[in-house]
Amino acid sequence: MTQSVVVQVGQCGNQVGCRFWDLALREHAYVNKNGLYDEALGSFFRNVDSRESDGGACVVGGRIQHLKARAVLVDMEEGVVNEILQGPLREVFDSTQLLTDVSGSGNNWAVGHMTYGSAYREQIVDKLRKAAEHCDCLQCFFLIHSMGGGTGSGLGTRVLGLLEEEFPEVCRIVSSIYPSAEDDVVTSPYNSVLAMRELTEHSDCVLPVENQSLVDIVSRIKQMSHGGKQGSAIRRDSAVISGQGGLSGTEKPFDAMNNIVANLLLNITSSARFDGSLNMDLNEIAMNLVPFPRLHYLVPSLTPLYTLADVSVPTRRLDQMFSDAFSKDHQLIRADPKRCLYLACALMVRGNVQTEALAALCLLEPGGLEDGPVLGTSCGPLPLPACPGKQHLCEAQVHGAEGTFHKALQEEGSSTPLPARRRDGAELLL
Repeated sequence: MTQSVVVQVGQCGNQVGCRFWDLALREHAYVNKNGLYDEALGSFFRNVDSRESDGGACVVGGRIQHLKARAVLVDMEEGVVNEILQGPLREVFDSTQLLTDVSGSGNNWAVGHMTYGSAYREQIVDKLRKAAEHCDCLQCFFLIHSMGGGTGSGLGTRVLGLLEEEFPEVCRIVSSIYPSAEDDVVTSPYNSVLAMRELTEHSDCVLPVENQSLVDIVSRIKQMSHGGKQGSAIRRDSAVISGQGGLSGTEKPFDAMNNIVANLLLNITSSARFDGSLNMDLNEIAMNLVPFPRLHYLVPSLTPLYTLADVSVPTRRLDQMFSDAFSKDHQLIRADPKRCLYLACALMVRGNVQTEALAALCLLEPGGLEDGPVLGTSCGPLPLPACPGKQHLCEAQVHGAEGTFHKALQEEGSSTPLPARRRDGAELLL
């Protein structure tokens, strides 16, 4: 049995992380009818006996006593973490695994990375080590953060560097939330560019998610739910949707966006938590989809989207879901697949499916839905746009990427030629 630790940094990282834990608990509650602490729960949760003074962990196979998330929560403001501690998930997080300040990073990458990174280095390392010590076989670190804020981009990438220093052999998968082009924080482009270098240097795999793509997906879900009319569309009683997501207070406009990212993490970890005929180890994601160490930015997509809404539509066939996975309308970062050069691709499906064209197949359907989602990840265009939200930059770099691509291959010690280019200027997809 292997375990993974989730590290949530900054306001956005902690909000998305809290949604992920709420979804995971709902999913395990749907499956685990007997209330036993099994290996599926053990991958992301500890079973602690609160009757013991040292909070000793219970063995697999016994009754569930008190579940504690394998998580480290870091934020230089107290607001979001305090909201989590006052919500329904307050007992899931160990108070010794929380680290907060009161002043915040002021949307400044340098303050988060250098000032707070240096001031709290020892405390962060200590909490990471304690989380690792609770694991029998530590497989992966999941880092959730934003690229636009000072704490998320600055301190988040500093934590990523510490993970490489302290646990160089453990896989580091990062879920990064990129700001949109219309972001109202003037420093967000600078924070994103500075954080990109750290992600390239210290992560094994990055799942970039763009705010504008999430806004577009939520708008389409609302239209499907109300026949083209805008309105509140997200279901609150579904095992797929987390409702308040473990947070107290009223629903916020970005809660639906956080749900989509949480569903991405929930599905990508499904093979590590449940059985399947084609289980894909988390390490295999980076092993199979990253052709060269620095080219580890994947383009995630989710389908079908209507499972996130209270809408009745005809069931999608598997081949239609595969086509959707390569559609830009289902991608969580704005990139046109038809204008991209694919280096590697993986299709991960949940549910009872009979096909050979898969990288991973988890037999458990999400929340008992009839149609499990298809999660598609691919190594995207080279390089990723430096300015988040600018789709035309991505397309232009792909069209003129011959020199950049050759240079990247030469730096990695390979002389592999580029794929052939058709006369109309389009690259041949792999």
